[in-house]
Amino acid sequence: MDTAGPAFMKVTAAPSSTVHRISALLLWLGGIHFVVLLLVLSLLCLPFFWICTLFGLLISLMVIPLYEHSGLAVRVARFICRHAPSHFPMTLVVEDMEAFDPNRAYIIAAEPHSILPIGILVLCNYSGHMPFAKMKALASSIVFFIPFLRHIWSWLGLVPASMNLLLKLLKSGYTCIIIPGGVKEVLYMEHDREVIYLNKRYGFIRAAIQTGSPLVPSFMFGQTSVYHWWKPKGKLYDLLSRAICFAPLVFWGMFGSPIPYQKPVYVVLGKPIEVNKNSEPSYEEVKEVHTKFTSSLQEIFDRHKVAAEYKDTHLYIY
Repeated sequence: MDTAGPAFMKVTAAPSSTVHRISALLLWLGGIHFVVLLLVLSLLCLPFFWICTLFGLLISLMVIPLYEHSGLAVRVARFICRHAPSHFPMTLVVEDMEAFDPNRAYIIAAEPHSILPIGILVLCNYSGHMPFAKMKALASSIVFFIPFLRHIWSWLGLVPASMNLLLKLLKSGYTCIIIPGGVKEVLYMEHDREVIYLNKRYGFIRAAIQTGSPLVPSFMFGQTSVYHWWKPKGKLYDLLSRAICFAPLVFWGMFGSPIPYQKPVYVVLGKPIEVNKNSEPSYEEVKEVHTKFTSSLQEIFDRHKVAAEYKDTHLYIY
């Protein structure tokens, strides 16, 4: 059961017109499906010359500059953040807003990954809910090789996930949103249960200690229900997923499209966990903070699952 203190904040996305929210969702999430559809149709319907032309265009879109601060980029990002959350709708709960200092850099470690960690949208700068002037979200590097998608997600504030970049951003004052479970977590994902892969994830804990950045546990209820999905099983699939830094699977939303089903997404931000800065933390230090983080995440899940309408769901941590 969630409790509301004096600095407790809860906000649900405002309603939006059907045209606006569907357009925002297609811009935000339709890139992969669009590229696949374009390739299939071109191979089936176009002569060889136009197939080569299309492939050349797609390859160019994989390397041209992102223009993240252009007027178009800002307008598209604001449009998505304004209208897409109303589709589910998304709700953001911050247990203690006063615990956040706008002048500090935090690591917001959100779980679970699910098919796509769509809940982080309510945390982005253009959503306007959090007080941070500088914020980035780290995503699998494969995203930034997908035409169209790499531009849209970069405009929303996403960057390729790497430890070096995470440390650089934190030292530069950026609050960073990460999904600790990453690709491995998708491999453990199951229907009708919440699964996170965390017990062997120590890198983000070490980064927090090295930079003195507080850790913020976050749980995103409802993500596992917004898409139907199928994935193969076995060691070969596991090896392939880790090799390409992406878990290939088949997923679909409404009417077989990339538009997610309209099911509530409930994002909770817990209180920051302070760490003692140490450029070379010992295993014991990392393990101690990891234990605190895991316990805090479990407590957030237990405290809010009734409000999020997940009272009969259990959290499995691997």
